[in-house]
Amino acid sequence: MPTPSRLCSLAGAALLALALLNPPALADEESDAREKLGQLEQAIEQLNVQLQQDLRTRGSLQDALQVSERSIARLQSDIQRTRSELKQTTNRLAALQLQRGDLEIARGEQEQLIRRELKTAYQMGRQGQLKILLNQEQPDTLARNMAYYEYFYRARKEHIASYLETIERINQLEPEIASTAERLAATQKMLDQQRGDLLLGQRQREQDLASLNAGIQSKDAQLQKLNADRSQLEQLLEVIEAAVADLDTPASYQGFAELKGQLIWPITGKPQNRFGSSRSGSLRWQGLMIPAPEGSPVSAIHYGRVVFADWFRGSGLLLIIDHGDGYMSLYAHNQTLLRDVGEWVAPGAEIATVGNSGGRQQAALYFEIRQQGKPTNPGPWLRDG
Repeated sequence: MPTPSRLCSLAGAALLALALLNPPALADEESDAREKLGQLEQAIEQLNVQLQQDLRTRGSLQDALQVSERSIARLQSDIQRTRSELKQTTNRLAALQLQRGDLEIARGEQEQLIRRELKTAYQMGRQGQLKILLNQEQPDTLARNMAYYEYFYRARKEHIASYLETIERINQLEPEIASTAERLAATQKMLDQQRGDLLLGQRQREQDLASLNAGIQSKDAQLQKLNADRSQLEQLLEVIEAAVADLDTPASYQGFAELKGQLIWPITGKPQNRFGSSRSGSLRWQGLMIPAPEGSPVSAIHYGRVVFADWFRGSGLLLIIDHGDGYMSLYAHNQTLLRDVGEWVAPGAEIATVGNSGGRQQAALYFEIRQQGKPTNPGPWLRDG
């Protein structure tokens, strides 16, 4: 899972790939972008230090929640990767076993053919070619028979060679099948271990969440928490906005504002709230909370660059995309983050999976669109349906 301290190194690969498309022009632009992203990294680190000094009692509980949720996210990523390896190994083993089965069938057919040829050869051998030659009365009959005998012996030799080759291929397959089966068993064992670790991590998260919630039972405490979380998010967005304000975008980029009403939804689902409606006390919703099954893919709504991908207090695993011209989209409470800071993403690209990180009880995606740092109603920007 990416962290702010890895920002520059993570951005490097994506920036280099873009630079190769148009070396003279893009190299300078991406060099400037890399420098600005480096400055963003430092600013975020300074902000984190400042935030850690606030609300110390609640901060220690939040820190525990952060550790457990980051651990769960890492394990989820490991499990996804292990499942992919398991599937590939299973498919490879099935292909090898199918290949061996075909070779076994071919070997059986070749054995029967050679058996018949040996029987024919035995019967022919009892007469002897010399005897056959001496008993021939017609020269053309003699020539025909001799050609047949030559073809027969040549075919038998080829069949025997093919049979031996089949045996050799089977012998070569056996060690690979055994090795693949052993690797499959090891991968399955690793997956089982990761699942066990995940269960422990989830139990720890439940304990951390219970401890956190125990301290905010009253409405005043809940409101204080929400205000603190929003204030910290606003500070983070201010830092990001200042750092990416003059980042260049590719010439072929279609502006965010041009696609109002045409952007795709980040996930499929009906929001459980309305933008601007009351959230708690005087607080109003600045985005949409969209319930969805845990692990569902979250998609980027438009082309842009990832400028934040990490755990953030109150938002859990948070990913922010800068779309240029002062527009940003936020995706919070994720289970896992699939993109690193500095990466360019296309519309519809999977960037995260739905979760309940950040202290939520139910899985859902919290989604915002920001224009010049100010929250704007996502509804008019997203396409119907």
